[in-house]
Amino acid sequence: MPEVVFLPGFMQHADTWSPIAAAVAERYPVRLVDFETWTFEERVGEIRGAADADSVVVGYSMGGRLALHAAPDSRWAGLVVVGASAGISDADERRRRREADAELADWILAHPIEEVVARWESNPVFASQSPELVDAQRAGRLAHSPADVARLLRSAGQGALDPIWDRLASLEMPVLALAGENDDTYRAASERIASLVPRGAAGVIAGAGHAAHLEAPDAVAEAVLAFVGRSSGL
Repeated sequence: MPEVVFLPGFMQHADTWSPIAAAVAERYPVRLVDFETWTFEERVGEIRGAADADSVVVGYSMGGRLALHAAPDSRWAGLVVVGASAGISDADERRRRREADAELADWILAHPIEEVVARWESNPVFASQSPELVDAQRAGRLAHSPADVARLLRSAGQGALDPIWDRLASLEMPVLALAGENDDTYRAASERIASLVPRGAAGVIAGAGHAAHLEAPDAVAEAVLAFVGRSSGL
């Protein structure tokens, strides 16, 4: 029986997956990963250490993107990504993103975590989240240090990493790429992932934005359970 391993996004803790993990745990063993490291290489190592050949890995946003980087050298039973991409293909766009992330990292280092979190929560990508949902995540975000957040952004931000779209065709595991209905950028990314992975599929979470697992946990849990069942034959 596969173990389902959940990976949080940037500035999140594993407990953001708790409602979905609880539903999945009724049928499969689960593991919630709280990252303890702050560079791309270290986090990929943590993912590989947490998941073995019987695991189905489920990652949101940065967690999903890092799982895609780890996947070509892994033999998992399956991979689910939510609101994730395999990177920025255009070199100029990637350079601009890297420069913007470097400026943001400098700003983060110069401000207390309360101001860092407030700025992060104002990101337009989270506009579809209710105030209650944002409030529920705040304690986890405030537990980070600005130095750690800045280090992770410089090392594992989308501008810092080369895209790996050309490696997706080598994946032997089934992959499900989910995105919120209202998250246009990542809906396109999920469809591209599904088109490149030999055993890939895309899914849309109705009424949700970028953080579909938070905005529509029941729908995401249902999609994950169906995928694990198909992947494991159970």
